[in-house]
Amino acid sequence: MTRHFLRDDDLTPEEQAQVLDLAVQIRDDRWGRKPLAGPQTVAVIFDKSSTRTRVSFAVGIADLGGSPLIISTANSQLGGKETPSDTARVLERLVSAIVWRTYAQSGLEEMASGTTVPVVNALSDDFHPCQLLADLLTIRDALGTLAGRTVTFLGDGASNMAQSYLLAGALAGMNVRVASPDDFAPDARVVADADAIAARTGGSVELCTDPFGAAAGADVVVTDTWVSMGKEEEKARRIAAMASYKVTPELMALAKPSAIFLHCLPADRGYEVDPEVIDGPQSAVWNQAENRLHAQKALLVWLLEKNAA
Repeated sequence: MTRHFLRDDDLTPEEQAQVLDLAVQIRDDRWGRKPLAGPQTVAVIFDKSSTRTRVSFAVGIADLGGSPLIISTANSQLGGKETPSDTARVLERLVSAIVWRTYAQSGLEEMASGTTVPVVNALSDDFHPCQLLADLLTIRDALGTLAGRTVTFLGDGASNMAQSYLLAGALAGMNVRVASPDDFAPDARVVADADAIAARTGGSVELCTDPFGAAAGADVVVTDTWVSMGKEEEKARRIAAMASYKVTPELMALAKPSAIFLHCLPADRGYEVDPEVIDGPQSAVWNQAENRLHAQKALLVWLLEKNAA
């Protein structure tokens, strides 16, 4: 059966650790692995605008000996005349993998069900699993270990980043706290999945509405934009609801002295985070951005090897 990466828990805890270990090896020997030599082509499809995802996948595929084929759905039949499953059945005859940055998780699931090449979720409305691999790699770099660490996500708990933190953090045996207004809580089904994973890995999941209590004693403090793509019409309501969840120097001081700050970018300085935090000594956002390259290369190598076995 073809292995895909559509949400964080498509990997087991052991497999997640394997991918992170591989990312370190690939970072240390950037051009040492060439599974896409030929060059083989990887389709990288964008429904949404992108900087880090576009560049990191394009560069990573080239590093692995392949050729990235960047496709905008605005200039293709996908989502218009053609279904995701039909598109996948065509692409599998031409490319070695499909990477898709889109809106609905259901579209990714349909695409994966219709193809024999790996499909990778480069972002959906529900999850951002490639970003979480980069985040976990960054946390491991800074703190040495993942299991038992406390990570606090502040802001929109229903966002793809918060929901991926619940799943990926639980897989890594971390204690995941999500602090958000009641109206922006994570999907109950995702929370239940994360709880079940944490019960096996020794991690934990906690939802709350108190940003200061959630930040107290944390090893990692994370936030993301309050106004994700497609939510622009809700901007005023979101800013008003989440104003107390801004990561300020005062809030960051409640975390451990060794704590790091993460943000997947782009950041709205002065809204979800103060400039003094994102540009301060505890910020690891630039390492985090670079680690998208290494983590995604490792994921592609791992998927290609698994599917060839």
